[in-house]
Parts: sequence; structure tokens; C-alpha cells
Amino acid sequence: MIQLDNLTKVFDTPKGAVTAADNISMEVPAGEICILLGPSGCGKTTTLKMINRIIRPSSGRVFINGEDTTDLDTQTLRRNIGYVIQQIGLFPNMTIEENISVVPRLLGWDKTKYRERARELMDMIALDPDAFLKRYPSELSGGQQQRIGVARALAADPPVMLMDEPFGAIDPINRAVIQDEFLKMQEALQKTIMFVSHDIDEAIKMGDKVAVFREGKLVQYSTPDDLLAAPRNAFVESFLGEDRTLKRLNLVRVRDVVSDEIGTVSPGDTLETALARIDDFGYQNAIMVVNDKRQPLGLITRALARTTRGYCRDHVQKVPATVSLDDDLRKVASQMFAQDTTWLPCLDDQGRVCGQITQRAMTHYLGSRFRPSSSDARQSDAATEE
Repeated sequence: MIQLDNLTKVFDTPKGAVTAADNISMEVPAGEICILLGPSGCGKTTTLKMINRIIRPSSGRVFINGEDTTDLDTQTLRRNIGYVIQQIGLFPNMTIEENISVVPRLLGWDKTKYRERARELMDMIALDPDAFLKRYPSELSGGQQQRIGVARALAADPPVMLMDEPFGAIDPINRAVIQDEFLKMQEALQKTIMFVSHDIDEAIKMGDKVAVFREGKLVQYSTPDDLLAAPRNAFVESFLGEDRTLKRLNLVRVRDVVSDEIGTVSPGDTLETALARIDDFGYQNAIMVVNDKRQPLGLITRALARTTRGYCRDHVQKVPATVSLDDDLRKVASQMFAQDTTWLPCLDDQGRVCGQITQRAMTHYLGSRFRPSSSDARQSDAATEE
């Protein structure tokens, strides 16, 4: 949907020419979010603004859905691209409804249509249209204004959206809420989005792809998991931080790591049987008690099974924690630390025990999936030297 072909911007300054963006070439597939990431002054915002021609390129081309936009009228180009900025930019003398309807009105929509669109978008961003549409921006909180900015960018249903640190000025709690709501909207809308951020955690959370910039150059363009697992050179590795492996916990789901080999016992089994099955799975300190539908009833600990006689049904203890297939490994790690355990049972969508996840399996997955070969290491060293 978005293709940049050797896009370059050179600014003339009193001290001479400065290259802000240096031959940037990349493609963003339809329906994906691409995060432009990097330190201040690296060229990410300049690159974004060249797409809707707020900054005119010195050379190179921008294609939107296969169409070269070089000779396209600037107003027509911008009306077909949604644009959201950190400063929000709502018109203070217009109501919320009027702000949202700016582009549809310019495109000639009739009054009924753009009013209905405004109400639809208010529902989408979780703000009551009856309570907010007739208010002015000054009557809204910063987080609410930012939501209106997103709604305004979506008003004419553009296929492409550009977002320049849209959530950067919002406090961390509201930022997380708005990010989650935006991702839910994106699941339904499937817009093609380029999104400038300086926040690595935001980039990992929001992006289908991440483009890392340095001094006007595109250094690495890959999925968040590839980026964290295999940074291309020392700069990218340093920029991501020493905890980049921990950041990958957010990206990996239990279903990627879960083992379907899990010992269970039934209520009618003896504690002696339970102990034997615990020993079969040496890294477990307990075993699940399940009914005939494999739903968890509780667990039997190793300590109990060693010191007590009888049947499992009479000694079932509460299961301290379980995980689901769609949980991420960050949640799993948190539960393991909280419960002082190295394994957790996993339940499927019907609440049945379907496997287990272990600390050992998580460590192996994170450590081995992108363990570089010797040739990869040589290429990385060469890139670092460059």
C-alpha cells in the first residue's frame, strides 16, 4: 500500500547541506502498522512528512496503492491520507462534531452522512456522542482530545494513516488504554499505517513491522520479534537496550511454547499414584487433578503425596494459577515468579487442561530461535564495522 523509492531530503542550512533522509526505500503492506523508530534527529519524522508532502522530497518517489504521487495535487493527496500528530491540532473554535467532519465536508459529503459518520466514530473511540459532540476541545481532557484527533483522521475512511508520536503527550495509564483501543479498531479497520515513535515498548506493542533509523538512514526493517532477537548491528542492539530479550516476552504466546505432555490424575487415584506421576515429570512439584472432561479440580503437591495416604479426591489443593494459549510469556513469567514455580498448567478455550509451560521451555525458545550461525555472526560484525 505504501512504497518509498529512494526517498531523500536535503536541507540547506547556513552551515551547508544536511541530509535528513538518505535514500529511504521500504514497503508497507496493506493493513499493517509500520513503526518508524530511532533517536531524535534520525530522519523518521522527515520521512513520514514526505509521504503527505508536508515536507517536499529532494528526490525519490512515494507510491500509494501503486500510484506515483509525485504529480498528484497536494490537497487531493492529503485528503486521502489520515494524519494524527502529538499536538493533536484540533480547531479550538469548532465543536467536536465539526472537527471530526472537516475532511468529509471538504470532500462534499452531505450533512446527514458526515454527522452519522461522526457519531459512528465517537462510538468507535469509546466516547459518548451525545455527551461530547457539541463540546469544544477545551472542555476535554488531553486523552479525550487525542482520541478525537484519531477519529478526525479516520473520518473520510482513508486507506492510509500517518501518525507522528500520537500518544506521546499522554500519561502512561491513559496511553496504554488508548493504544489498546486503537489496536482493537485496527483489527476491524485494517488501515495501512506509518507511525513515528521514540518509545521501544510502544513500537513492539503496536507494530507489525519496525523500521529503525540512524542519521537519516534506514538501518533495519523487520518484524518486532526479528528485531529483538536478531538486531542487525551494534547500534540497533544498543538502542533496543540490554533487556531486549525480556521485551520479547510480550510477543510470544503460550501456544508457541506449550507442551502437551502433562501428568494428571483423577479424583479416584491414590496419592501413591500421584507421587509416581509427579516423579515421571521431574521438574514439576505438583500434579493436576482433573475430572473426566479434563477440567482442573485442583492439584496434589509432592510434599503432600510423600507424607499422606489416601485418595486424591480427599486432599485436593487449590490451583494457584493457570494460563491460556493466547496469554503472552510476560504474563506467564509474572505468574511463575508470584507463585514461586517453574511450571504452570495451560487451559484451552473450554477450560480443559491441554498442556503445560515450563521455565525451561521459555528459556530455550527465547535463546535458541534466533541463535546466529557463524556466517550470520560474520555479517553482523561487518555491518557493525560499517
